Amino acid sequence: MRTEENIHETTVKKLLVFKDQMYNEWFSILKYWSSYTIDEEHGGFYGSVDNNDIAKVDSAKGIVLNSRILWTFSASSFLLKNKLGKEIADRAFNYINDHFVDEEFGGTYWSVDYKGNVLDSRKQIYGLSFCIYGMSEYYRLTRNQAALDLCISLFNCIEQYSYDSKYGGYYEAFSREWKTIDDMRLSEKDDNQKKTMNSHLHIIEAYTNLYRVWPDDELKKKIVGLLDIFDKHIINKDSYHLNLFFDEQWKPKSSLVSYGHDIEASWLLLQCAETVEKSGYKELFKKYAIEIAYSASEGLANDGGLLYEYEPLDGQLIAEKHSWPQAEAMIGFFNVYQLTGKIKYLQHALKNWEFINEHIIDKKNGEWFWGVDENNVVMAGKDKAGFWKCPYHNTRACMELISRIEEIVKKKIV
Repeated sequence: MRTEENIHETTVKKLLVFKDQMYNEWFSILKYWSSYTIDEEHGGFYGSVDNNDIAKVDSAKGIVLNSRILWTFSASSFLLKNKLGKEIADRAFNYINDHFVDEEFGGTYWSVDYKGNVLDSRKQIYGLSFCIYGMSEYYRLTRNQAALDLCISLFNCIEQYSYDSKYGGYYEAFSREWKTIDDMRLSEKDDNQKKTMNSHLHIIEAYTNLYRVWPDDELKKKIVGLLDIFDKHIINKDSYHLNLFFDEQWKPKSSLVSYGHDIEASWLLLQCAETVEKSGYKELFKKYAIEIAYSASEGLANDGGLLYEYEPLDGQLIAEKHSWPQAEAMIGFFNVYQLTGKIKYLQHALKNWEFINEHIIDKKNGEWFWGVDENNVVMAGKDKAGFWKCPYHNTRACMELISRIEEIVKKKIV
């Protein structure tokens, strides 16, 4: 029988191996993006790179992709003191400023063409939020005042035009001139509703990152208000899955379960609550982190991969395993291991990494494929880098896990 000391030593060894693997994967992803995605001819980054690592030169370039690149290389350069990382962050910062910022009406455009001309001028709040997320991280790295000024400007735009003073929360999208529009969807797969979980999750993510470098009282108030929205409307207290789509008055308009968003929110909301240090909120969102992660574990397959979506009304399960939920699963389950000490959650994270390593990572040229189908075959016709496929979920998972493992090993809390 193993002694408690041996169990402790075995766990520490596993964690240290896991940390080394995360470092190696982090470097591999950064290398891929610096090697395959830079558009030397037209500026910025290619709008799309396929599974064979061939750029689709004439693809549209989105604010989400460019903002996530900005965040990734800013955060990486800050932690690694990496000169190349800063150069790529500078490139993303300049491209966003030159091509996505609407100097006339405020905010950022949704997309530009491959030459940098405005393609879709609508103001998608999700897009503005990611720009805040990237720019605030770039400001942390460089202390470039222009980056912080843009963050504050975007924050003011969101609060002026998108905030619902009657029912709370934020509306999804507007025209370039901030007028209402009929189709507010992020993508074709989404329901066309006025309010969504997804946008609110990334607004609070962006606001919290901004608060770390700009601890403004009004910003803190808005973050707390968003935590309240999740508490009152978005976290389903019967199932501890997230409600995804809502009307103006927060009536749920869908029963769909997104396992990836569940596990992402479980750790991210707690991090937001910890950052603003509002009395009682940290303990409340610790409880939610555990409950939501437990519900998200319903989507774990036997091989450790996290399934995509489930519709309880008709029992339809989308058994694809996309890359981004895997990254969030590693963080989310590891977070609950930290909170509870229950080894099963560490095992979930480690087994999920084994699945990623076997089925999601491109062992030849690096980066992660979009995902695999129900038979674990790489999904064809999907971007390896593109409008939605960005170096954000996976690099953040590496950074989060390295930091968390170092904290545990240092304190010997296993």
